Amino acid sequence: MMEDELVKELREITRIPGMSGYEERVREKIEEWLEGYADAETDGIGNLIVRLGEGDLKAVFMAHMDEIGLLITGVSENGKLTFRKVGGIDDRLLYGRHVSVITENGPVDGVIGATPPHLGLDNRVIPWNELSIDIGAGSREEAMKMVKPLDFAVFKKHFAVLNSRYVSTRSLDDRFGVVALVEAIKDLVDHDLDGTYMFAFTVQEEVGLKGAKFLARHHSPRYAFAVDSFACCARLTGDVALGKGPVIRAVDGSAIYTRTLAKRVAEIASKNGIPLQIGVTGGATDASVFQDQSEVLAVSVPIKYLHSEVEMLAVEDLRNLIKLIEAVTLEI
Repeated sequence: MMEDELVKELREITRIPGMSGYEERVREKIEEWLEGYADAETDGIGNLIVRLGEGDLKAVFMAHMDEIGLLITGVSENGKLTFRKVGGIDDRLLYGRHVSVITENGPVDGVIGATPPHLGLDNRVIPWNELSIDIGAGSREEAMKMVKPLDFAVFKKHFAVLNSRYVSTRSLDDRFGVVALVEAIKDLVDHDLDGTYMFAFTVQEEVGLKGAKFLARHHSPRYAFAVDSFACCARLTGDVALGKGPVIRAVDGSAIYTRTLAKRVAEIASKNGIPLQIGVTGGATDASVFQDQSEVLAVSVPIKYLHSEVEMLAVEDLRNLIKLIEAVTLEI
C-alpha cells in the first residue's frame, strides 16, 4: 500500500537535523518543496518567508523550523564530547541514548553512555553537565578529526507509523507545522486573497522565539497565528486528545490568546465541517510576541510525549489543520 502523502512528508522533514540556530538544511528542503508554487525569501535572522495576495498585511502564519538539540562545546582528552542543551530537554531523556553529531563532513554516530545496574551505583537522574557523547574515539586528537566544537547533535531519528493512524518520531514539534504551511500555500496560491498573507517558517523558537521577535519588529499584521504543538496530557490539558481534530491553544505560558479571534476561527471551523478542540497547555508560541500589535492565536494539533524521541500525532488531525488554515485564510 502506498504511504499517505502527509506521512511521507513528515518522514522526510523530521529526519533532517535542524537544531536552533542551525536550521539551514530544513530551510533548503522547504524551498525545494515550494519550487514552482511560490517565491520564498530569507530574512535577516534566517526566517523563510512566503507572501500570498496583495495589499496590506492581513495575517501571518508561523511554524518554526528548529528542534531541540545538543551543542558540542569541547572534546575531552579521552575523546568524549562535552555539550550543552539547546532548548527544553529533560535530563532523563539523555541517559543511554543514540545521537547523530552533525558536522561539516556529514553525520557521526555517537552514544551517551549509561552505567550498568550490575555495578550497584545510585539510580539518580544524572544532570546533563555530567554526561558526555562517546563517538568511539580513544583520544582528543582522534575525536577532533571527526567532530569540532560548535558542531551539534540531535537524537537519532526513528520514524514509526502506529496502527495506520499515528506518527511517532522526534521533531514533530514543529515540523508538522512546516508541512501544514507548505500544503496550505500550495492550495492557496491560485486564490484571490483579501490582502497579503505571510507564511513564515521561523528560526530559534526553542530558545526564546527569536525568529518571531524579529518578524514582530518589522511587521504589524492584523492577525498573527502560530501553528505549533499542543502538549497533550489528560491530567493537565483536559479532554483534548489525539484524533479529535486540531486544537485552539487558548492559554499557555506565554499568552492568553485573543478570545474574539478564537471564536471567529471556531465559527469558520464549524461552517466548514472541521472538527476542533479548545484547550490550555504550557510553553510558548511565536504568536505571543505579536500581542501588543495584533490579534493572536495558536492553532495546533495535539501531540503526546512532546520534546521526547517518541512525539506522537494523529495524521487526520494534521489533515484537518491544513483545511482549517486554508479556510481561515479565505474567510477571516
